Amino acid sequence: MNKPAPQRILRRAENHQLININTTQIFNTMGLIQNPKTYSGRELEEIFFRPVFTGASAEKLGIRVIYNMPMPTTVHLWSPAGNVLKAYTNGWQGGDKNTKKVCTIPMKRVKAETAFSASDYFSLVFEQIVNQGGVNMQDLSGTTLEAAETELFKKAVAESLRMTMWLGDFEGSSPYNTFDGILKTAYNAATEEDETGSYNIAGEISAKTVIDILDGVWKAASHTLRSYKDEGQLAYFVTADVYEAYEAYLDSKSGDNAYRELADGRLSLCYHGIPVINIGVGDELKKTDLPKSICMLSDRRNLVLAVNTADSPETEVRMWYNPDEMENRQRAVFLAGATVIDPALLSFGYKA
Repeated sequence: MNKPAPQRILRRAENHQLININTTQIFNTMGLIQNPKTYSGRELEEIFFRPVFTGASAEKLGIRVIYNMPMPTTVHLWSPAGNVLKAYTNGWQGGDKNTKKVCTIPMKRVKAETAFSASDYFSLVFEQIVNQGGVNMQDLSGTTLEAAETELFKKAVAESLRMTMWLGDFEGSSPYNTFDGILKTAYNAATEEDETGSYNIAGEISAKTVIDILDGVWKAASHTLRSYKDEGQLAYFVTADVYEAYEAYLDSKSGDNAYRELADGRLSLCYHGIPVINIGVGDELKKTDLPKSICMLSDRRNLVLAVNTADSPETEVRMWYNPDEMENRQRAVFLAGATVIDPALLSFGYKA
């Protein structure tokens, strides 16, 4: 059965009159989920947002995720220590100080909204429950239903945030216009800032040319960025065409390991010890004004997504049934933003 899950649910927030109702969800005898539910305060943080944006879930994004930092959201990136060794003399001389790059993330108030027909929503939630182990299908408690509904919406919010984190353009005409994303900031830096490495990808992207692309982006990087390699936080962030070309290049090699990887697949790719990460934006990139092929090298800690649910009085998550439209609706209101802390720690390869 085709699922009617929407691809994009993030919208710019508008003023709404919010009703604070917090009741247990139940199935009614007509196969509908009708009772409303609201997450607010500590419940909003502990049940809904924190599991999505901390721990393993945050690590999968491949960048630095900051959750509920005080507003204004200011982040720091420290440089390695300089020379602290001095010839011994009496008194205090002091070594070279660490330097830091300070950046304030422009946070935007956004809302995530989605709606399903009542019958489709019942099927989706019921499928979530069926796929769980150890559930007594003859005695579905409100807690079980609540968890299934919440999980369904959490996945949709997380995916929309991930896409906007990469593709966002607040002033653009693309669907991802709730806040500026990392790629827009990086592209502007590559074309306008002298301190950002820039590499123009010429010609086709294939197994024969992909090594030249990866090497070109590396050579365009500043000495400071390349010096971070030993810390293990550098990564190539690439579009699918670059990723697939590099995978085809590895498949073309001979040897037992190459054959085994060709047969079994690869969990991840690396080039000279640096992870190569497919940013996974697919055809949605074509809807933006960004270059359509990208190979970006940066330190993971330099790319930041920030989410805040503590500093806006109207922040909450609601799920309710609309009898007039016979729809189940879900809404989340919160603050979000993304940025590049230090443009000097970027090398941006692109093909328009």
